Amino acid sequence: MNDVALAPEQTSRDALIEWLVPLYGEAAARDCIDSAEEAARRHGLPHETDMAVDQSLNLMITYPDIVQRPGEAPLATLRDFIAQNLGDAITAVHILPFFPHSSDAGFSVMNYREVDPNFGSWQDIAALAEDKPLMFDLVLNHASRKGVWFAHYLADADPGRDYFIEVDPSEDLRSVVRPRSSPLLAEVATARGTKHLWATFSNDQIDLDFSNPQVLNEFVDIIFEYVARGARLLRLDAVAFLWKEVGTSCIHLWQTHQVIKFFRAILERYAPRAQLITETNVPHAENISYLTDGDEAHVAYQFVLPPLAAYTLLTGDARRLTEWATSLPPLPNGCHFLNFTASHDGIGLRSVESILDDAERDTLVETTRARGGFVSTRAMSDGSTRPYELNITYYDLLGAPEERDSQTHIDRFVVSQAISMALAGIPALYFHSLVGTHNDQEGVEESGHSRSINRRRYDLGEINYQLSIDSAHARVLARLKRLLVVRARQPAFHPDAAQAIVDLGPSLFAVQRTSRDQTILALHNVTDKPVKVPGHMLPEARVRRNVTAGTQISGAQRTISLAPYEIAWISD
Repeated sequence: MNDVALAPEQTSRDALIEWLVPLYGEAAARDCIDSAEEAARRHGLPHETDMAVDQSLNLMITYPDIVQRPGEAPLATLRDFIAQNLGDAITAVHILPFFPHSSDAGFSVMNYREVDPNFGSWQDIAALAEDKPLMFDLVLNHASRKGVWFAHYLADADPGRDYFIEVDPSEDLRSVVRPRSSPLLAEVATARGTKHLWATFSNDQIDLDFSNPQVLNEFVDIIFEYVARGARLLRLDAVAFLWKEVGTSCIHLWQTHQVIKFFRAILERYAPRAQLITETNVPHAENISYLTDGDEAHVAYQFVLPPLAAYTLLTGDARRLTEWATSLPPLPNGCHFLNFTASHDGIGLRSVESILDDAERDTLVETTRARGGFVSTRAMSDGSTRPYELNITYYDLLGAPEERDSQTHIDRFVVSQAISMALAGIPALYFHSLVGTHNDQEGVEESGHSRSINRRRYDLGEINYQLSIDSAHARVLARLKRLLVVRARQPAFHPDAAQAIVDLGPSLFAVQRTSRDQTILALHNVTDKPVKVPGHMLPEARVRRNVTAGTQISGAQRTISLAPYEIAWISD
């Protein structure tokens, strides 16, 4: 079925109803909008958010308790860490789920409207929001088996009685696309007998039934509360799996796209400039389907970049990265990629299944294992498994054990982050990338989960000490802060500035960004050898500037030389 074609600015009551009619019918759609209007009044909406989307915008991705100090709420400790160590270099903060939860490091939410007291309170969130725009997670595909809604489902009570998806286990579900190797259905005992419920990600994460308009109403109310409490960006977690229909793949269904378009339309009415970010760890063509219409997500995670940038730097060959970046289509105005290399999850491989061949993906898998990491798998329809995710810190992936924390290791790692800053979009840096964290093998042993390798928690005194001395942590952070500050001053790095990929051979990844006021050719040597760049390839100007080094280059200079893993952003 085709989506209703409405521009996002058409957010009258009747327009909002039209978004929902294909999903629920006219009567239910009108009831949903009545509920939304009441929720907006309750939360003090509408209001326009105050976040600018320009070259200064970047995000730090962090757990709420990533830094800890005895006797203090971790969210308050996090605020102190940001103020002391990051200043204005980081301009927005993605706080990973801070709600009461039962598993998956916060992504099995028990109560969407509370702050886990182990992290702090809504007052701590408000204090953080005073300093920086915030991104909250909207975990809308599933809820915790130990949560309030599920307890009501078990008891056959509202709200929750009809919030989950019951499936006859005899149904043929082989066409369902799976992101995990765990069973798709969870068997549960209820007041109405034994039921089998959809559980895409784990037995503790029971999928919500968005074909029930009451579930949509709950999440509209949650969205409005999050905006009222300081969220300027909303990350739609695992949203590709939102709508289920037996007999289909249950991924990227038209109904899922329609729900996201409705969320965008209702935000345009009640919270203009708030941004929706889709998190869909899928092949690239599927991932960008949430941007290309221009009326759905504002931002989509660029899932190709983490594995492809790593492959580029591990092999010293930029050709795959150059080919892929050249193929990127222009996006509608106001739509952008979130460019990241690492996050709280592992490095997904699905996005590069059509970009890297089996042998090239095996290079990533084998390097991960050789450097102390793990590889998770997903189930295929024929019963086999395939590598799905690399579990390793990005810092350790890019450094062999014998060169650990050397200048070469740090230089190679910093290039990976610079590439994410130069490409069109909004850069996002994980806390553990900012401070160059090593694999947390102890965390894996304690938790029994491979993803814990990239989720270390720091004592505030310990990390502050490391950042106060000449440590690898301090050198990595200083380099990245400088790049972020320099980037924020360049109009050519505006998310809407034009992008052209320049093929300068396998040793260099080069991207030219052009705004009305500036042209920058961003050069990245991805090898451990010096590289020369012909002067005629640089932006035309009598005197050019290397903004990363603060130096000038004569327009008559015939070549410039880049040291191993050197970054040079050349401005006209």
